Amino acid sequence: MELFDTTQLGLERAISGAAQRQNALAANLANANTPGYKPKDVDFHSALRAAFEAGASAEEVHRTPFAESTQTGVVRADGSAVDVDVESAKLSENALEYQTRVQVARGRIDIIESAMGTR
Repeated sequence: MELFDTTQLGLERAISGAAQRQNALAANLANANTPGYKPKDVDFHSALRAAFEAGASAEEVHRTPFAESTQTGVVRADGSAVDVDVESAKLSENALEYQTRVQVARGRIDIIESAMGTR
């Protein structure tokens, strides 16, 4: 029996993906007034969903790559495609997802530590 199962490793990868996405979304906001800037995003949800649906092993889940994409949309007169309101909403939503996953992962680790008698 594995100490850290596919679910735990999936949570860790989702936390990592959310951190990568947070960086991309923060960069979008930081460059909101940069002429010609195209916002970026990281799609870790689809990659992890596909890995789990394919019955990936723990190691395959751990190595699941995340795709960064450039968003296209309404371009302002200065050529920037960043909508501050949309990016702020995405940033807030992603931060909540990140916090939730960290809490779930921590809870699972607490259960293991309790079972081992180290808590």
